[in-house]
Amino acid sequence: MIARIFPYLALAVVALAPRIAVADSIDGNWCSSDGRHFEIAGSQIVTWAGTRVPGDYDRHGFRYVVPPTEKGAGAKIDMRLMGEYAVQVMTDGAAPQTWNRCAKPTS
Repeated sequence: MIARIFPYLALAVVALAPRIAVADSIDGNWCSSDGRHFEIAGSQIVTWAGTRVPGDYDRHGFRYVVPPTEKGAGAKIDMRLMGEYAVQVMTDGAAPQTWNRCAKPTS
C-alpha cells in the first residue's frame, strides 16, 4: 500500500515545497546606475577602474582589496549575489550598493 502511495506523496512534497531562486554564479559583467562596470571571471576581477585583480571567489560571492593604483586603495570590497540579475557591493563600512547585470550588447 505504502509503495503505491509513495510516488504520489513524493510528487506532492516537491510540488508544494517553497521555491528558492538561486542564481547560477556571480561571474559576468556588472553595471552601476552611474555608468561604472566591472567583470568577474572566476578568481579574477577587472575593477571599474580597469585593473585586473585576484580575489576570493565562490559562485555567489567575491571579495578583494582595492589595489594601490586605484582610488580607495586598501579598502575591502565584498560582493554577494542577490539573484540572477543583481549583486550587492559593500565597501568597508559604506552603505551597500546594488549593481545589475549589464545588458547584452546589441549589433
